[in-house]
Amino acid sequence: MKLQVDKDADALYLRLDDSNIVESVEVSPGVVLDYNESNEVVGVELLQLSKRSANLNLSALEFETA
Repeated sequence: MKLQVDKDADALYLRLDDSNIVESVEVSPGVVLDYNESNEVVGVELLQLSKRSANLNLSALEFETA
């Protein structure tokens, strides 16, 4: 799993595996899901991050597991 933040594009991308992406669908404004050939979600892109949270700090990400 990979998490990529692009400050210039104001976007966050979560890639779940390395399978080929065959389709991308914007499921909500600024939320794009990437699907592989088995129709499984393998990527999630969030656009316009700065507009989604007034207190968002892209320089500090916190990771939690349960």
